Amino acid sequence: MNAELKELFGRYAGADAQSVTRLTAAGSNRVYYRLSASDGKTVVGVEGTNPDENRAFLVIGRHLRAAGLPVPEILAVTDSGMCYLLQDLGDESLFGLSESARDCGTYSAEQTALLEKVMRLLPDLQFKGGDGLDYSVCFPCESFDRRSIFWDLNYFKYSFLKATGLEFHEAKLEDDFERLSAVLLADAPYNTFMYRDFQARNVMVKDAEPWFIDFQGGRRGPVEYDVASFLWQARAAYPASLREHLIDTYIDSLARYRKVDSTAFRKGLMHFVLFRTLQVLGAYGFRGYFERKQHFIESIPAAIGNLNDLLNAGVGAKEYPYLIQVLSDMVRLPQFAPVSVPADGKLTVRVMSFSYRKGGIPEDNSGNGGGFVFDCRAMHNPGKYDQYKKITGADAPVIEFLESQGEVQHYLDNVYGLVDPAVDKYIGRGFLNLMVAFGCTGGQHRSLYCANHLAGHLKEKYGDRIHIVLEHREQKKRIEL
Repeated sequence: MNAELKELFGRYAGADAQSVTRLTAAGSNRVYYRLSASDGKTVVGVEGTNPDENRAFLVIGRHLRAAGLPVPEILAVTDSGMCYLLQDLGDESLFGLSESARDCGTYSAEQTALLEKVMRLLPDLQFKGGDGLDYSVCFPCESFDRRSIFWDLNYFKYSFLKATGLEFHEAKLEDDFERLSAVLLADAPYNTFMYRDFQARNVMVKDAEPWFIDFQGGRRGPVEYDVASFLWQARAAYPASLREHLIDTYIDSLARYRKVDSTAFRKGLMHFVLFRTLQVLGAYGFRGYFERKQHFIESIPAAIGNLNDLLNAGVGAKEYPYLIQVLSDMVRLPQFAPVSVPADGKLTVRVMSFSYRKGGIPEDNSGNGGGFVFDCRAMHNPGKYDQYKKITGADAPVIEFLESQGEVQHYLDNVYGLVDPAVDKYIGRGFLNLMVAFGCTGGQHRSLYCANHLAGHLKEKYGDRIHIVLEHREQKKRIEL
C-alpha cells in the first residue's frame, strides 16, 4: 500500500489500518485493498493509475449515489485524486454466487430472482444515471460514437484476429465495420447512461441485494449495449431459456421509461451482441495473448462459443457478409476446436506446432493449464534457405536437412525424457488433458518436425492407452492419431 493511501486512511479512521489485505483485480491495473480500522469496520482502498479514469469513477459514482442507485459510497479521496476509500460491499459477487448454477446448468429460484433484480434495476442505472450526468468527465470518451466503435473493432482486429494467423482482406473487413457502426448508431444521439462493463463480476451481492461497481468506463450510449454485455458475458453461460426470460424482464422494466417494441428491440439487440462479443475477444486477446494473464486466456473458449452461436443463428449474415465469412473461418481454426472429454476417460495429449512471430504461445483451451512449451529456435533454421521456404517439416528435404545437422535428435531425446514421465503420471492420476507445444520462428519447419515426431513417439510407446491430437496451428491442420 502506498504512502498516499496509508495517509488517507489514517485521516479517515483516526489511526493506521489494523490489517491490510490486497484484493484480486481481474483485468484492471488499479490496486485494491481491504483496510480494517481498530473498531473492526472495513473499507476498500483504491490506488488508481490514471487521473482521468479516477475522476470519471468519482464523478459518476457520486452522481449515481445521489440518484439513489445502489453503488458504493465514496468515503474519502486524496487531494491528488489518485487514491480513494470506498464502502466495503464484501466478497460475494453475482458471478461467484452463480457458480453452482453454471456447473449444473440449472438456476435455483433464489439465483433467478437475483438475476431478475439486476435486469429490473438496469433501466434505472441507464435513465436515472444519465439524467443530469456531466458526460464530459467520462473516460476515455463521453459518448458511444463511431470513433469509440472503431476503437473496439480495431482492438478485436489487431489484438485477436491477427494473432490467430488468419489471412483476410483488410479493406473488405473495414467496409463491413462501417456497416456495423451505422447499424449500432441508428438511434444516436443517446440520452442514457451506458455502463459498458455491465457483467456479473461487477455486481456485488450484499444482504441479498445487488450493488454495482466498476462503472468508470461508462458514457452516453444505447441501452442495448448493457443488455448484451450482461446476458452474453462469455463465462456466465446463461441457458438460452433463462436469457430470454431476462430479456423479457428487462423490457418490462424499460417500459417504465419509454415505449418498447419487443420484436424490434430483440432484433436490434443481436447486432450489439455481435459487437460486444468482438470487443470482448479483443480484450481477451490483449490481456491474454500479450499480457499473458491466464484468466483471460481461459475465457477465450467461452467467447468463441458465444460467437459460434451467433454465426449459427445467422446474426449479421445479410448486413456484414465479409465480416461473417472471416469470423466463420476464424472459429473453425484448430486452436478453437472444442476440447471434448473422451467417454473412455483416457488422457488426451495435444501436441502442437506454432509460430512465436505469428500468434505466440497457444492457449490451453481444455482448462487444465500447465503442460510443456519447447522453443525450437536455437536449431539451424531451414526457413532461411529458398529451397525450403515453400515446404514444411513434414517434407523429405526438410527432414533430411534437420536430421543431417545432428541437433534435432538430441533435442527430441531431451523432450521425450521430460514428456514421457509426465504422461505416465497423468495416466496414473486419471488426468484427462496434457498440452505439449513446439514453437519456432514461422511454425513451419523445426516446430512442425518436432511435433510430428513427438506424436509418433507417444503413439508408438502408449498405443491406445492415450488419445493424441496433433495440431499444426500455422498450417491450420488438426489430426487425431
